[in-house]
Amino acid sequence: MRKRIILITGASGEIGMALIYSLLKRGVQNLVTLDIRPLDEEFIGKATHIQGDICDKALLERLVSEYEVEAIYHLAALLSTRAEFSPETAHRVNVEGTLGLLQLAAEQSEWRGSPVLFIFPSSVAAYGMPTLKIKESFPQVREWEWNYPRTMYGSNKLYCEMLGVYFSDYYRQLAAERPVMLDFRSVRFPGLISAFSMPSGGTSDYGPEMLHAAAKNEPYACFVREDTRIPFMAMPDAINALLKLAGARREDLTRRVYNVTSYSLSAGEFRQWVLKYFPKAQITFQPDHKRQGIVDSWPADMNDHDARRDWGWSPEYDLERSFSDYLIPNIRKRYQG
Repeated sequence: MRKRIILITGASGEIGMALIYSLLKRGVQNLVTLDIRPLDEEFIGKATHIQGDICDKALLERLVSEYEVEAIYHLAALLSTRAEFSPETAHRVNVEGTLGLLQLAAEQSEWRGSPVLFIFPSSVAAYGMPTLKIKESFPQVREWEWNYPRTMYGSNKLYCEMLGVYFSDYYRQLAAERPVMLDFRSVRFPGLISAFSMPSGGTSDYGPEMLHAAAKNEPYACFVREDTRIPFMAMPDAINALLKLAGARREDLTRRVYNVTSYSLSAGEFRQWVLKYFPKAQITFQPDHKRQGIVDSWPADMNDHDARRDWGWSPEYDLERSFSDYLIPNIRKRYQG
């Protein structure tokens, strides 16, 4: 009999490591992780790690021959800035990799006779505001508004959301007998800030980059204007959102894709918070025209009313607590011992 497992892709990334830690803390023992990189030494022996490419069909076939997959947290992705330099690779990883996993989950759902839970983190990059004036006119966007992404990464995320909806609600809709469908659920994250891992190629990373540079006593030139405003969230709340959505009753959900957010602040305000705790931080602003254009197309904030109503979403870390209780103590410990 095949062992029932929870599969986490992109397990060695910022979200992946935080998610593994939280699941282990909850007593989950049937974790199988997948990443092109080795798993962090902290988790060796606590999860079964498969090192390989998410697009390797032979690898996925071997995986399902050994395991019964009951839930998938699909975190593997090529992030926004890196994706702009290699759009073909981004499409292969972000779209083809997701499509392969959705097909796997669909087949497993039919074989099991019960839905495979498919959790997919999406992004504020799925939005595209055409001008700053329009951005000011829509201070909080809803899930269906301004879905005109300007980046390959945002386009990939938006399309994969649609693929998830298709496989959950319309897959094989012309068949004589509809199969058991997978259960796709997605959260659109704002910019995420982690105290335990370095930023890894996201266009919203100017915030956490400020913090890490200040803690290391290194100068930092921010690549966006001081007045640039987007939403942010501390990593513990991101993990909480994934787990809370995964645990929600299907009958309570009115959407497949939900906004979640915590607070919105400008790059200048972010700098002031960093200076509050690192008064000697050397933070300047040297906007990069191309990256500035991308961030300007993202909304200043996101409306997460539906997530709050349907599955009780509420961030535990507001702006002050994010810095005072999570970011500053842990980042200081990381760099100062």
